[in-house]
Amino acid sequence: MPAATQPVAAIPTDRPLAQLRRGALRVVALTLLLSTAGVYEARKLVGLTSPEIWIHLRTGLWILQHHSIPRTGLFSQSANLPWCNSSWGFDLLLGAGYRFFGLRAIPFLLVAFKVALALMLFVLSRTACARFWTAIVLSTLGQLVIWHLLPLPYVFSILFFAGELALLVRSRQTGNLRNLFWLPLIFAFWANLHIQFVAGLLLLALFVVSTALDNVLLHTRKHWLSPRIRALDPTAVSIVFFSSLVGSLANPYTFHVISEFRTLYSDVGFEHFSEMTSMSFRRPQEFVLMLLVMIAFLALGRLRALDLFQSLALVAGTLIAFRVERDAWLAVLPAIVVLSGAFVSERPETAPSGIISPKRRSIATALVTCAVLLLATTTLVPGSNRLMGKITTSFPVRACDYIRTNHLPQPIFNAYVWGSFLTWYLPEYPVVVDSRVELYGDNLLTSYFDLVGGKKLLESEPMVSGARTLLLERDSAMAKALTNLPALRAQYKLVYSDDLASVFVPASGR
Repeated sequence: MPAATQPVAAIPTDRPLAQLRRGALRVVALTLLLSTAGVYEARKLVGLTSPEIWIHLRTGLWILQHHSIPRTGLFSQSANLPWCNSSWGFDLLLGAGYRFFGLRAIPFLLVAFKVALALMLFVLSRTACARFWTAIVLSTLGQLVIWHLLPLPYVFSILFFAGELALLVRSRQTGNLRNLFWLPLIFAFWANLHIQFVAGLLLLALFVVSTALDNVLLHTRKHWLSPRIRALDPTAVSIVFFSSLVGSLANPYTFHVISEFRTLYSDVGFEHFSEMTSMSFRRPQEFVLMLLVMIAFLALGRLRALDLFQSLALVAGTLIAFRVERDAWLAVLPAIVVLSGAFVSERPETAPSGIISPKRRSIATALVTCAVLLLATTTLVPGSNRLMGKITTSFPVRACDYIRTNHLPQPIFNAYVWGSFLTWYLPEYPVVVDSRVELYGDNLLTSYFDLVGGKKLLESEPMVSGARTLLLERDSAMAKALTNLPALRAQYKLVYSDDLASVFVPASGR
C-alpha cells in the first residue's frame, strides 16, 4: 500500500512535455534559419536590381526558342566573336521559369537560392557532428557574410562547393569512399551551370594531395595527424578526381569551357569592377568574415594534431577571399567546417525519440518552412506589371520605349551597366557591350572603359563614331561632356532625358 503512494507517475508525464518543448524550439529555430532570408527577398525584390540577370534571361529564352546552345556573341554588335556560355543550364532554367511565372520567376528563384544556401550551411555545420545550436549559430553567421546574394549562376557554385566540401570531410571522418562516388555526377551538372566548377576541381586536387600526405604521415609521424582522420586510398581518391574531371567535360563546349575560368580574374575586372577589389572593411559583414576566419585559424592552432586538408582549404580560400571581395564564400565555407569540428563535445548529442524524433522534426520543419515561404511569395511578390514598375526605377525602361517608338537608327552605343538589360528589353538593337566579359575580352573592354572614362577622344573609337544612337547614364561623365562641351554639342543632339538616362543622336542625322 505505501508503494502505491509514491509519485512514480510524474516522471513519464513530465519528460514528454519537456522533450516536446525542446523539439518545438528546434523546429522554430530551423524554420527561421531557412525562411528569414527568403521572406526578406519576397518583400524587397532585390533580385530585380541585378544588372546581369537580363542577359541570362534573354539567352534562356533564345535557347528555348531555337533549341540550340549559343556559340557566338548573340545580341551584340560583336556577333562574330566565339562565346562559350558556361552558364547555359542556368539560363535555360531561368527562361523556363519566365515562361511559367513571368517576371515573378526572378524573385522566386532568389528565394529558392536563399533557402538552399541556408540549408547547405546548416548541413555543412553539422558535418563534423557539431551540436544543433552550434550549427544554427554558424549557419546564421555564414548567411550574414554571404549577404548580397543575387539570382545569378555563381550561387550554384556556392551550393555545389559546400556540398562537395561536406562529402570530402565526411569521407575523411569515416574512411569511406562511397560518398565521393557522387562527385563525377555533381561536376557533370556543375559544369553546365557556372564556370567556378573549376574551383571545385582545385579543391578536389587539394584533397588528393592531402590524402597522399596523410598516408605518408600515418607511416612516419602518426601522432601528427588528427585522430578523427581515417586513412583513404590515394589511388582511389585520384580515380575519383580524374572521373570528376571527365564528368566536367560533359558540356556542349567540352574542355574549351575550362579555359574561360581565367576571365573570372581578368585584368579589366580587377581595374573596373568593384566586386573584384579587396575588402575595404567598411561593412559589418566584412568584420564578421574576418572574425570567422581568425577563430577558425585559432581553432586549427589549438588542435593537438594536424588536419592537413582543412588547413589547406582554409588558407587557399582566405587568400582568394581577402583579395577578391566577390569570392568571400571561398573562405566562409572552409571556416564553418573547421569551427563545426572545433565545437564537438566528447559527449554525443542525444537524439530525442517518440513524437519528437529527428525524422518528425525534419518533416515538421519542411512543412512549416514551405508554408511560410508560400505565404510570403504569394502575398508579397506582385504581378509582372507592378514588377515592371519597380524595374523602371533601376533601368532605362522609358528611354528604351522612346528609342523604340521613334525608331531611332542603329547601331547603338550603350552604358555598360545597362547592356544586359537592353539585350532583353530592347533586343532589336544589338548592344556594343554588356556583362559578358568572357565574350568581349580585355582588349575591347579596356578600350570601352578608356573611352567612357575620358582617356580617349570620342571620334577615335568606331564604337562611338559609328553609332547613330547613344544611350547613356544621365549623370555619367560622357553624358555631361556631350551636353556641356560646345565642340561635342555641335556633333550630338540630346533628344531624350529623364532622371536615369539620356539619349543622343548625331546632329547631322536629325
